[in-house]
Amino acid sequence: MDADIRVRFAPSPTGHLHLGGVRTALFNWLFARHQGAKFILRIEDTDRSRSTEEYIHSILEGLSWLGLDWDEGPYRQTERSGIYRTYAEQLLAEGKAYYCYCSAEELEQKRIAAQKRGQPPKYDGTCRERNTPIPDRVPVIRFKTPQEGEVSFQDIIRGQVTVANSQLDDLILVRSDSTPTYNFVNVVDDITMAITHVIRGDDHLTNTSRQINLYMALGAPMPAFAHLPMILGPDKARLSKRHGAESILTYREKGYLPEALINYLVRLGWAYGDQEIFSKEELIELFELEKVNKAPAVFNQEKLLWLNNHYIKTGNINRMAELLEDQLKRKGSLNQDNQISLDTFPRVVKSLQERCKTLEEMAEAAEYFFKEEISYDAQAARKFLRPDIAPLLEELLRRLGQLTDFSEAAIQEVFSYILSQHTIKLVNIAQPVRVSLTGGTVSPGIYEVISIMGKEKVLGRLQKALEYIEGHEAATALGH
Repeated sequence: MDADIRVRFAPSPTGHLHLGGVRTALFNWLFARHQGAKFILRIEDTDRSRSTEEYIHSILEGLSWLGLDWDEGPYRQTERSGIYRTYAEQLLAEGKAYYCYCSAEELEQKRIAAQKRGQPPKYDGTCRERNTPIPDRVPVIRFKTPQEGEVSFQDIIRGQVTVANSQLDDLILVRSDSTPTYNFVNVVDDITMAITHVIRGDDHLTNTSRQINLYMALGAPMPAFAHLPMILGPDKARLSKRHGAESILTYREKGYLPEALINYLVRLGWAYGDQEIFSKEELIELFELEKVNKAPAVFNQEKLLWLNNHYIKTGNINRMAELLEDQLKRKGSLNQDNQISLDTFPRVVKSLQERCKTLEEMAEAAEYFFKEEISYDAQAARKFLRPDIAPLLEELLRRLGQLTDFSEAAIQEVFSYILSQHTIKLVNIAQPVRVSLTGGTVSPGIYEVISIMGKEKVLGRLQKALEYIEGHEAATALGH
C-alpha cells in the first residue's frame, strides 16, 4: 500500500461520459484502490466553446452511479487560470518559451509549403528567436521544443516508447485570447496535483512525448505512464455511437446494472486467468496495470447483456424490485391510480429475472401486471379467444371468484378440477387464459401470473375476454 501514489481521471466536458472514458476512470480507480492510493477527479474545461455544465453534471452523475468515488476534486481548470499564467511566465523568463506573432493565414501557408516539400506540417520556428513584437498583433506563447535528441520513456503497458524531437512541434502553450492549451494545462495540473501515474487511453500517446519535454523544462519529476488499448467495435473500427458507445447514463435508463458494466469494462483489456465474474472487492484485490493487454479490445454487446442478466438473476430481490418500479414509472406504466401491494414488485422480479437481460426488458415484460387496460395481440386473440373456449373461461371465472386463498397452490387446484371435469390438458386452457390476462402468449407459469396479478384484476380481465369473444362471435355472425 502506498498513500503517496496519486492518479487522476480528467474528462473533458464537451460531451457525455461514454464507455471508453468510463473504462479509463475504472482502471485509474482500481489502481488507486489496489494501492491504497488517491484517486483525483479533474474536469478539463478549458474548451469554453464546447464545455457545458450539463456535461459536467452528467460526468459526475455517471461516475457516482457506477460507484467510482473520488478522493479529491472535482477540480476545474477554468478556476486555475492564475496557476497556468505563472508557469507560462516562468518558461518565458527562462527562455524556454517565446511569443509567436504568425497569423492564421501565414501558418496555413507554411503548412501547405511543408506538405509540398514532403515534410510534416509543423511550425517552422519563424518567431523562435524574435526579440521584438509585431505591432497590432496579439501573440500566442509557444514552447521551445528541443530540436535534437529524443524522448524515451517506459510505458507500463506498451513497454519502451521513443520519439525523435525532430518530429515534434513547438506547441502552443497559451492562445492569443489568453486561454491555455490542453497539453500545457495537463502537465501543470499533474505537477501541482503531484500525480505519480498517468493512466489514459493510447489516443494520448502522441501527446506524451510533447508533455515529457514540458516536465523537463519545468524541472518537475516525471510521472509513470500507462496507455490503455483502444476499444473497437465488432467491425474493428474505433468504438462509436453506432456500436453502442452511448452516454453511460443511457445504459442506466435502459436497465443495465452498474456492477455489470464495471465487470464488463474491466475485462476489455484486462484478465485474471479465465475468470469472468468479479465482485468489486475482487477487482480491487487483483487488478494490476501490468496485466493490461496492449492490443485493442473489441466491444461485444451480447457479452455485456449476458453479464447484466447474471447480475439481475443474482441481485438482491428488493433492490431489483425498486429498479423495476423506476423503469415502469419511466415508461409511464404506473400512475397514482394503480393499486399495487408491497410484495407485487419482488414477486414480479422473481417471475421474470431468469429470462430478462435488462431491467427495461423486464419492465416491458411486466407491464400487463400493472396496466389497468391491456390490448390483445391480434394473432393470439384469433387463435385462442374462440367461442368454444368461452365455457371454460366462464367456469374458471366462477371458481376463481369463489377463492378466499389466492395462492398458486389454490389456483392450481381450480385448474386441476376443471381439467379433470372436461378431460382436457392444461395446454388447452393455459394459452387462452394467458392471452386473456396478458394480451399475448408469453409469460411466466400461468398459476404464478394469476397469483401475482391478484383476484380483482384477474376476474376483470377474464370477464373482458368473454366479452371480446361474444362481440367477435356476433360480428362474425353478421358477416363483418
